[in-house]
Amino acid sequence: MVSNCWLSIIGINENGVDGLSAQARELIASAELVVGGARHLELAGFCHPALVAGSGDKTTSDNCNSRPRNECGVATFAWANPIENTIKEILSYRNSRVAVLASGDPFCYGVGATLSRHIPIEEMLVIPAPSCFTLAASKLGWALQDTVTIGLNGRAIEKIIPYLQPKVKILALSTDETTPALLADLLNKRGFDKVKFWVLEHLGGKKEKVKEFGILDSAFKDIARLNMIALEIDEGSAGKIIPVSCGLADEFFENDGQLTKREVRAITLSSLAPRKGELLWDIGLGAGSVAIEWMLCDAQNRAIGFEKNPERAQRAKRNALALGAPDLKIIEGIAPQALEGVESPDAIFIGGGAGNPEVIAASWNSLKTGGRLVVNSVTLETESVVIAACKKYGGNIIRIGIERSEAVGTMTGLRPAMSVLQWSVVK
Repeated sequence: MVSNCWLSIIGINENGVDGLSAQARELIASAELVVGGARHLELAGFCHPALVAGSGDKTTSDNCNSRPRNECGVATFAWANPIENTIKEILSYRNSRVAVLASGDPFCYGVGATLSRHIPIEEMLVIPAPSCFTLAASKLGWALQDTVTIGLNGRAIEKIIPYLQPKVKILALSTDETTPALLADLLNKRGFDKVKFWVLEHLGGKKEKVKEFGILDSAFKDIARLNMIALEIDEGSAGKIIPVSCGLADEFFENDGQLTKREVRAITLSSLAPRKGELLWDIGLGAGSVAIEWMLCDAQNRAIGFEKNPERAQRAKRNALALGAPDLKIIEGIAPQALEGVESPDAIFIGGGAGNPEVIAASWNSLKTGGRLVVNSVTLETESVVIAACKKYGGNIIRIGIERSEAVGTMTGLRPAMSVLQWSVVK
């Protein structure tokens, strides 16, 4: 073991000790503290002969003496809630040998990423086991690189909605035995009639089972708590599919008329120029269309919407759930006061409140360097404020004019919609 790697993170699967390498067994046997979930600790079987060997050579720190030890002489600690309490415990053993047990690949929806935020990777030795995604793909004969992988464990089940596309294969982690029925109900409500649906339990272990269900099947019974789900959506499925481009049809959004319309929204998203993992402020959230589409651009994108109207805030929340962006954060309040103390954004869209110079100034001050600010205006009063802001902060102004066809007697004509003055600037 590398001398400065005091922390070992070891992946363990349902086959327990039998699936561990000799190096992993040695690290566990020589550890002064072993941390994991109750299931992981049981799977490791500390009294297994392979882990007892050599344990008498361990040195013991003061910290180790203070912890309860199992019959094999190894101090153990199960993850506490909140997890930060256990991380503090681990850090108190920094001069000792610590082994953390994790499911499969610790850096695939696992505890490895959490620990790396507190402990430099140079101080860790990571020995991954096959992830549950790898095990499932091997069981089903799917190419993992062509398969969508998503964690629904502890997350809103609606997060899967953007991935429900024709000819797509999806592997999803479950929270517990209730997740398969909840997901099947979601698929049914969205009209996905042609879906192959598997529940895979205890992959890689003696209790492994692969069960196939129909989404209308009411017999989601006797499902193991430890499971994951596989979906294969048929090309001809009639379900409600979310397009992958910006500018969703207005009909996708429940609204009271306070909505950035499709064509303007597409141009607005282009001006905001979303990048992976960025945070957007949407001031004057309305129906939430811009914030939601920002989040749909990438699974790691985040958005905070500011809305003074409680009814509209609730409507935006419903839209976010229906379109697969359940993590949209909504702050009810009036800008600029509502902006105070909120995490600085990478981009800001002002669709409401553009007529208030104080909102623009507060937004500019909060925006990160290199961030983008986009403001849409439809009235002469707000246009004057926006033009003045452009002179002060720089940037570009465009006018967006849209005409839509409608009946003119027995003929068809084009009727102009209200034009939109859009100002965009990079800080």
